[in-house]
Amino acid sequence: MTSDKLRLFEAEKYLNLGTYRQNGTAVDTPVWFAEDGGLVYIYSLANAGKVKRIRNNPGVRIAPCDIRGNLKGEWVEGQARIVHGDEEVKGHRLLDKKYGVLKKTGNLISSLMNRERVVIAIELD
Repeated sequence: MTSDKLRLFEAEKYLNLGTYRQNGTAVDTPVWFAEDGGLVYIYSLANAGKVKRIRNNPGVRIAPCDIRGNLKGEWVEGQARIVHGDEEVKGHRLLDKKYGVLKKTGNLISSLMNRERVVIAIELD
């Protein structure tokens, strides 16, 4: 079930993350992602709107997309949660491996600017 849905993202660099406002309106954002063990990991600034929306409603949708968010496939529904501890470290490690120097440069900049970030795990329905 889930593995078939994850195949949509195998060769992709970006996914469009759809989170929901309290009134039910979807807000779509292209993001980097990495997959491991049937979970999709993304990261974000802790004070970003998508993080606030996930805290209020863990239901999300994801679809493969290009850097601008133009869809390249169908939406897939899932449940998101903010992870901590070892799982947070694992998520960053996977993203660092996939995106290399670009992600590591972002890590450095976030550290220097004292920006708090979170890792989000998404399990597909």
